[in-house]
Amino acid sequence: MAGSIRAFAAGLTPNIRGAAWMLASALAFTAMTTLVKFLGADYSPALQTFYRQVAGILVLAPIIVRDWRRAFYTTRPWILLFRSGAGTLAMILNFYAYQKMPLADANALSFTRSLWLAPLAFFVLRETLGPLRIGATVVGFAGVLLMLTPSGHFSLGVPALAALASAFLFALTITGMKVMARDHSPFTLLVYAAVLGLVFSIPPAVFVWRWPHPVDLLLLVIMGVLGVVTQACYIKGMQIGDAAAMAPIDYTRLVFAVGAGFVLFREVPGIRTIIGAAIVVGATLYITWREHVAAKRQAATLAAAVAEDVQAIDAVGEA
Repeated sequence: MAGSIRAFAAGLTPNIRGAAWMLASALAFTAMTTLVKFLGADYSPALQTFYRQVAGILVLAPIIVRDWRRAFYTTRPWILLFRSGAGTLAMILNFYAYQKMPLADANALSFTRSLWLAPLAFFVLRETLGPLRIGATVVGFAGVLLMLTPSGHFSLGVPALAALASAFLFALTITGMKVMARDHSPFTLLVYAAVLGLVFSIPPAVFVWRWPHPVDLLLLVIMGVLGVVTQACYIKGMQIGDAAAMAPIDYTRLVFAVGAGFVLFREVPGIRTIIGAAIVVGATLYITWREHVAAKRQAATLAAAVAEDVQAIDAVGEA
């Protein structure tokens, strides 16, 4: 049975296999956020974040033990500390938003992470931003404003601010990852994010600590494992498929969130939420496509330059 499944998967194109992993990531994410909301009445976001980080450590522990020196090798610990602290705070704020807001609304605001990346890329990474990318970012934030208008489905309250702050902090961790990836392996970054994330999640969890009932403990552990599964499936999908083709599939979690919110919590998104979310998704997809085109153009230019160098060396050798 397993062999036939592997044979079937091997016959699929990389983009189709990547899409399957991305859909699995979206489903796992929806299940996780549903549990976050369901358990929110009794367990604070800080406590849920603690259990999420514990699950990550349990999954990574066997791999860390096999080669702990490589896992923890770093030349820039302060950036890793800052990145992990920002990531932990982002997760707490994100869980708070999912507890207090409709699932679809919180999902829609979480997509602003890609919009925050543009100004961070300019100020932190010193990347050049073209007018089209700047325009797409402005249009995307206009969609956010549409969702947050007082006459819309929800207004700019504390949960919405938490969602936007969480998206900004997650964008900050991604920017930090781009900086650290120049001389650190993805495995090292993942290990530090899990270990330091657990350390940073302990103090806020202690202040709101309560011992969970057996059933709640099981649900909290499942929630944490689903968070790890979400991340693992997302990375696998991006590795197998083309990034530009995979990015739109990640937005299926908005569709799943609408369905889960309606069936389980009787949540119905308003028209301005739907229109605003469509604007945000469209803007982020355009930014992703532009980055993909720019990366391919840069790779082609580099390949052409290498080819010219090789031809020049061959010409000198023949002379």
